[in-house]
Amino acid sequence: MQAVQEWRRGEYLISTDRNLLNVEVIHSFLSRSYWAAGIPVEIVKKSLEHSLNFGLYKEGRQIGFARVITDYATFAYIGDVFILEEYRGQGLSKWLMQAVMEHRELQGLRRWLLLTRDAHSLYEKTGFTRPVYPERIMEKHVPNLYDRLASNNE
Repeated sequence: MQAVQEWRRGEYLISTDRNLLNVEVIHSFLSRSYWAAGIPVEIVKKSLEHSLNFGLYKEGRQIGFARVITDYATFAYIGDVFILEEYRGQGLSKWLMQAVMEHRELQGLRRWLLLTRDAHSLYEKTGFTRPVYPERIMEKHVPNLYDRLASNNE
């Protein structure tokens, strides 16, 4: 179990404490997102168990989230980054990403990866660039997986 790390800014808190996470808020947002639409809550829970999670809170209410999948030695993948709509435009996503990048156990990694459709400028502020060698990147993408899982459970 990793030691909890926290960052404070006025009435806001970023914490890696799993006990503070609001699975309902996270699932609600992800299930409506373009990258995880329809994701079952069981899969969200499992993903949280196996990730380094960063919750963003205002007065105890979860308003943002990011998670890191990592070996803590060489590689990290950042996923599921969001700020609830009513809290956007205050620089909170930039601060959340700075906290992720500053986490003491993620220093010295040789490769970071993330995927985004429309937030390139946010991630560029913390050092991300488009792939230098895109021809070296491969993926296995399974579209509509959650739709198929849901129809199998009916």
